[in-house]
Amino acid sequence: MGHSLAQTVFSCIYVLRPERTSSQALLHSYCRVIRATCRAVVSVVSDARTNEEDDLLTMTYGLPFNGDEDAKGLSLLNAVEETICRQLRACKATSSKRRLLEELEPLQTNPHLEESFCKALLCRIRFRKHFLHTLNCMRRPQGRGFELARKHIASCISELDYVLESAEFLRLDLVENGENEIEERTTASGRHPIGFDSTLNKRLSAPTPPRAIKLLSWKKALGYYVKLLHNLDEICGFSLEPDLDFVLQFVIQFQKSRPDLVSRAHLQLLLVQDGKLFGRDTFLAICARGFGLDVTKDHALQKNEYILQLSQLMINLLKILCANAPWQRRKLGKILNDWSIFRVQMGITVGQAMQQDTSRTPKNGDKSLFILNHIYGWLEEQISWVALRFLMLGFDLELYSPSEYCMVYWYMYIILWKLAEKARFRVLIIVNTEERKAKKNKDYHRDMAREDRISLWVLLLQCQISLSQGLTVMLSALRNQGMCLKSQGPFNTESEKFAQHFELLQKASLPEYDAYESFTESTSHTRLDYLPVYEYFRDAQKIAKDIKVGFANDPDKLAEVRALEQVAEHNIIAVNLISQDCSLKVSFEFTHHPYFASAVVRRS
Repeated sequence: MGHSLAQTVFSCIYVLRPERTSSQALLHSYCRVIRATCRAVVSVVSDARTNEEDDLLTMTYGLPFNGDEDAKGLSLLNAVEETICRQLRACKATSSKRRLLEELEPLQTNPHLEESFCKALLCRIRFRKHFLHTLNCMRRPQGRGFELARKHIASCISELDYVLESAEFLRLDLVENGENEIEERTTASGRHPIGFDSTLNKRLSAPTPPRAIKLLSWKKALGYYVKLLHNLDEICGFSLEPDLDFVLQFVIQFQKSRPDLVSRAHLQLLLVQDGKLFGRDTFLAICARGFGLDVTKDHALQKNEYILQLSQLMINLLKILCANAPWQRRKLGKILNDWSIFRVQMGITVGQAMQQDTSRTPKNGDKSLFILNHIYGWLEEQISWVALRFLMLGFDLELYSPSEYCMVYWYMYIILWKLAEKARFRVLIIVNTEERKAKKNKDYHRDMAREDRISLWVLLLQCQISLSQGLTVMLSALRNQGMCLKSQGPFNTESEKFAQHFELLQKASLPEYDAYESFTESTSHTRLDYLPVYEYFRDAQKIAKDIKVGFANDPDKLAEVRALEQVAEHNIIAVNLISQDCSLKVSFEFTHHPYFASAVVRRS
């Protein structure tokens, strides 16, 4: 969670001085595996180079962190596990076979508690073993270890259930003694942990004043592991399809659960390996595949200066999308300008080349120019997608006040319209390409699934466009008729707030005209009796109903479409009520969708 090793894991004297536990096989092997697990976690976060965003301290400050013998921890733990299993079998054996138990040294003094004690130890040992195996399997290149990792994750979750069940046995005498309120303790038994001291290495924590760290309670720690394991399992279950739209959708959906840094680091290392998507496909091939084109044999194009720059931009984008929300939004705003400059430079070069090429007979070399021209158009779509993500993250981070919703939805409408326009153009290119391939080869089968997927994406964008238009008109009408707070304050004017929120978008020429002037012109005269305000929400509602069938096999998208439909329905009712009674009090809440507000009408 970002705290220093010195004040967390290494606040345990057994982990800090492993040589002193060598005579105790159980404790020694368990601590070795914990150290190896820490090293695996620090390794994946360091390789992803995202530790700064969450202030995760990877420095060890002289702690014995990289012990060579830690690698043997798993084999030692396996031997201990086998011993305890024999002990457990002996406990369950009939009296005639109890001689086995006499040959084994008991783990504690009370023979009646031996069986439960063995079970409590085994589930903890097995969890540590499977968790380390999970981390190691997930580091295999190109997702080759994911299938095995999922089996270890399932075992981890199962063992955690047994760990939770063992609490009742471990707390037995405490309950009898009348000691309650142990839920916030850091151990399952509720007792004070032996061998731990949070102030042990306080001076080694970081180049900052030593600080006390409040450790998670035992139950919260289990909850943390369960959430982490589910996030890792989601990554392992991701089908590594070389489709950029599919990848971006998965990353956005994955981020909705607010995963921690460890799982996000694993996702980043999966997406970007050796400068390629999943370590297999070049970003040129991925972009060209979005148009139904094959560029695997065009080696000259792969070395093109603009293609190399594009690959680096895509790598940076995927890394940023794996960051936490505040860091992600800040970085997205900055790279928008880089994308915009790159698009302008590429547009000039491609435009000049296309003009020179119009008088020539098509040759093999011209195919590269044809592909570059399509990629230039795709760049505009991608820039709009990044800008939309930037705006929507503002809702996640609660950066917009209710008085600013109008300008935000106006800007979202501009970006969504641009994005939908470019997406429609891409559909036409794909259909044209597929038809040409079918004419050349009668046995060729068109990829109808991809065409349908992008067409549905365009319709979903159109639904969001209609909602953005409706909310913009509704909010501006309420403001103009004095039924909603205006964006005024003692420090910032509306134009200054507009600049503060959207300055980075305007630097990237989104849009290419004076945005604030256009915003004021389009919203200064709207009224609630303006008929299109109904039509916008009705259009969104109709589109949502039409596309629900298309997303029947995609639960996440289907849930989003239903949420958009609910927003449209509630806002239709709200506009109708407000237009009949102007004394009603109106507020906006995100009860159905995280980015599109629903109007709530109350009597004053």
